[in-house]
Amino acid sequence: MDRMGPDISRVHFVGVGGTAMAAVAVALQQRGFQVTGSDEQVYPPMSTFLAEHGIAVRTGYAEENLEPAPDLAVIGNAISRGNPEAEAILERKLRYCSLPELLREFFLRGRRSLVVAGTHGKTTTTALLAWIFERSGRNPGFLVGGLPANFGAGARFTDSEWFIIEGDEYDTAFFDKRSKFVHYLPEVVIVNNLEFDHADIFENLAAIQLSFRRLINLVPRNGLLLANGDDPNLAPLLQIRHCPVRRFGLGPDNEARAVRLECAGGGAAFEYEGQRFRVPLAGEFNVRNALAAAACARHCGLSPAEIQAAFDTFRGVKRRMEIRGEAGGITVVDDFGHHPTAIRETIRALRLRFPGRRLWAVFEPRTNTTRRNVFQRELADALALADAIAIAEVARLDQLDPAVRLDPGRLMSDLQAAGRPAAYLPSVESIVDHVSRHARPGDVVCVFSNGGFGGIHDRLLARLRPQEQRHP
Repeated sequence: MDRMGPDISRVHFVGVGGTAMAAVAVALQQRGFQVTGSDEQVYPPMSTFLAEHGIAVRTGYAEENLEPAPDLAVIGNAISRGNPEAEAILERKLRYCSLPELLREFFLRGRRSLVVAGTHGKTTTTALLAWIFERSGRNPGFLVGGLPANFGAGARFTDSEWFIIEGDEYDTAFFDKRSKFVHYLPEVVIVNNLEFDHADIFENLAAIQLSFRRLINLVPRNGLLLANGDDPNLAPLLQIRHCPVRRFGLGPDNEARAVRLECAGGGAAFEYEGQRFRVPLAGEFNVRNALAAAACARHCGLSPAEIQAAFDTFRGVKRRMEIRGEAGGITVVDDFGHHPTAIRETIRALRLRFPGRRLWAVFEPRTNTTRRNVFQRELADALALADAIAIAEVARLDQLDPAVRLDPGRLMSDLQAAGRPAAYLPSVESIVDHVSRHARPGDVVCVFSNGGFGGIHDRLLARLRPQEQRHP
């Protein structure tokens, strides 16, 4: 643990509220480091997670948070120049690094690193793969960009040779604009799919393809690239000779192919390499996630029986079609989906999980991509798959030129033209009021947001509870 210097005992996380930052902060503390952290705002589940493990978050950024001076400062990728702590770290020449650098030098070097990348599904696939290795007794280290229910933590660091890590294509830090995943020393890379996203840092699809090409170029000759063979955006990246390539998917040209699919209720089943697999995840999209995990596990020497035993006991990931509660006969679901494809596939999976029930989509345009109009039409098409829609105000509205900003008025017009009741409701309170007045017993309300969304889930459930008396 001394690859960044033998004298590190006190570590400070600048931006500790991020999912991965919080998970690694807790994991470091459990290994005996003194950990402190600061952030502007931390919301559940990470705020709860940090508090449960005794890491007090200093609210707001200030140079005083660096007293006593840490031996190492980990600077999150949400931190930019002008941040008081970042400026003080540079000025005082304190030792600092990005989170991916910390992971590489403290935990990944010398391990067998399995990196799960792609625009969609990487959190679920990483959690599922980690659970396959855990359930079969391999005791893997892992880092997942969420909270897998089977582990109760997003990160764990063990003495196992295996480390399973979610490979995020977002940039590393203000001082390193490469994608995070280039730091992860991959032996196996899984690429689930590839679409345009992160419009604030990638100019176009070609720029994202270039970043993924850089990851693929790091796979060693004794490693493996597992890539979605059905994805046309990935096809140009797979014409390589430096490492083995195996395509997975549903089409006939894939070496790892899922056939005889059954998707119904809250689960799915498929056949792969003559073996029948069942997974407690809804929708075709999750079949692809499970296939990728199974193909990787088989390559690493695990048996079909070991894989199925993990599938049978997999409990999912928080904020991925997570049922937050039911009140007044109305089910409230929390989902991290923010890209049009993720929203579309989640709605389709919810149709299978809750057949015949009216489905609401409550959407917060919060990411740096969905706040912009790059997916204006695609968002309307995805949300129109729901029966009723409520859209919150575009987050940080004043920070975007109206010419590039998502147009809620046009979004409403497109949804209404598709015959869908849709409402643009700027505040959380107005959304809660609208849904509680118009939802009826049997409805499913899915909240799509990658943030805290003002605690809308609990507020909505609290508002709906009195209705139980009126709808026995």
